[in-house]
Amino acid sequence: MEENKAKILAAMKAANKPVRPGDIAKATGIESDVVSKIIKQLKDEGTIVSPKRCFYSPAN
Repeated sequence: MEENKAKILAAMKAANKPVRPGDIAKATGIESDVVSKIIKQLKDEGTIVSPKRCFYSPAN
């Protein structure tokens, strides 16, 4: 799970803009339902933010 978290964060940083879970799934090869669960965890931890609905980016 931690490895997937790192991949998702790296994909968000590489995109350099808010991205959708589906885009992250395509970029990382992780299943979209897994991406969604990890995004929820990262958001709860405050590691990422959602600047607009269904788009996510790393918190600064």
